Amino acid sequence: MPTDVIMPQMGESIVEGTITKWLKKVGDTVEKDEPLFEISTDKVDAEIPSPVAGVLTEIKFPEGATVGINTVVAVLGESGSVAKVAASPKSTEKAAAPKSASSATSPAKSEPEAVSETKAPPAAARATSSGIEIVMPQMGESIFEGTITKWLKKVGDTVEKDESLFEISTDKVDAEIPSPVAGVLTEIKAAEGETVQINVVVAVIGGSSTSNAGDGTFGATEVAPRLEVKSGVEFEAASPATPIGDGRKVKSSPLVRKIAKEHNVDLKLVSGSGSEGRINKDDILRHISQRGVKAAGATKSQSSAPQVPQPKALTSDVVPLTKMRSIIAQRMVESKRTIPHVHSVYKVDMTRIARLREREKAGFEQRHGVKLTYMPFIAVAAVEALRRFPIVNASLVENSIHYHANINLGIAVALEWGLIVPTVREAEKREFANIAKTINDLAGRARTKKLSPDEVGGSTFTLTNPGIFGDEFGMPIINQPEAAILAIGALKKEPVVLTDAEGNDTIAIRSMQYYCLGFDHRLIDGADAGKFMSEFKRTLETWDRVIG
Repeated sequence: MPTDVIMPQMGESIVEGTITKWLKKVGDTVEKDEPLFEISTDKVDAEIPSPVAGVLTEIKFPEGATVGINTVVAVLGESGSVAKVAASPKSTEKAAAPKSASSATSPAKSEPEAVSETKAPPAAARATSSGIEIVMPQMGESIFEGTITKWLKKVGDTVEKDESLFEISTDKVDAEIPSPVAGVLTEIKAAEGETVQINVVVAVIGGSSTSNAGDGTFGATEVAPRLEVKSGVEFEAASPATPIGDGRKVKSSPLVRKIAKEHNVDLKLVSGSGSEGRINKDDILRHISQRGVKAAGATKSQSSAPQVPQPKALTSDVVPLTKMRSIIAQRMVESKRTIPHVHSVYKVDMTRIARLREREKAGFEQRHGVKLTYMPFIAVAAVEALRRFPIVNASLVENSIHYHANINLGIAVALEWGLIVPTVREAEKREFANIAKTINDLAGRARTKKLSPDEVGGSTFTLTNPGIFGDEFGMPIINQPEAAILAIGALKKEPVVLTDAEGNDTIAIRSMQYYCLGFDHRLIDGADAGKFMSEFKRTLETWDRVIG
């Protein structure tokens, strides 16, 4: 018996997820709890395990598709099941239409390319006195209306079966809706720009096609009250065909048209590699890249006479933002726009801790199973300073200051595909060894996409460590709704002037490190920030705690 695999809900506020990678292909055997696909949401990237053992018989959504929760994304069956693959932006699949009695003996006609992920065959229809009613289709389980952005035909135009009739825009997708029948567009009931509920009639198709239905039916299809256009989610909807010089038409998607507009490209000059010459994203990007090379070559060969060197055309690879990168971009802009950032930089002598770590690291790893890094020392010092100066652990909400009951430390983790901030909750209640193990565990699972939504977000103060890449210090952007963030610089040995109890100066080699506190000046004054950093510095330079 086949098993549906659905898009899981990764948190209370998460309503959709983007499929970033399929870890199995159709026909592969899958074990129970074996990772099946990867998703990206507003809060976390994760691998989704298979709920059962079996064979992956169908993939309903390609990589890059954003899907509502509880939507079926794949089907698992028993060995020998028929396999189906969802159409992707680069390869589409045409669903078989029911054969009519008249078509059974006639030569098969070439039908237009199907552009949706799984295009449903024409539904049952009845010829009414006015013709065949066309309704606003439902483009997803959670979508209840659509906006008509463009009519591709006008009243009186002849329409072929499966020819694009109008374009719509919904919360999740922009798409072209094909005509379910051939005929003449006799009536448009909803204008461009109008938002229409699903299953509401938007047009009527009549003409010669309906005159053949003397018995009240359309062709030899099953009788039904009216025709509903079923379209599924279209990941790369077709565009209105653009005529070119030899009478052929250019087919492209909205994304391709957008890229062409941004780079001032005439689509008539682009060679399409898709079905029937459709131009896909790779085609337009390849054309842009080659155009730069050709432009430089043409300039060189136009004349043998000496010429002023012309600048070479710039080439670029246009890549859409990932879900995670898009969210990071939005939040960073919002933080800089909303918060008046101020930064305070302190230089801390880490020699005492460096010597302690060198002395204890082997035993610590043997006792606790994790390496002894500098991060737990820094985290403990931050917690101590936050206890003494709770304003740094607070949040500004409208016109009120919210003092948080707990210290939840956010630990920024750099990933190949972005940045994520898992949280050490109630850090003020944890011992040194527990903080060390928790940070190590969260960072490790962040890099392997094993975090749960509850482990991301909810932090009250964030630590970020650009020093691991060699930065002496960074000036971080605050992670809203927090009031402050602490950036850790690179640890370096350098000569330092030391003064003894008698006032004598000596030069010594010390392990020094910069720390930069970014804080919200609406909430925290410079004096508060200075007191916080002084306490933080004192804890590290005079470390006397047991590390366990």
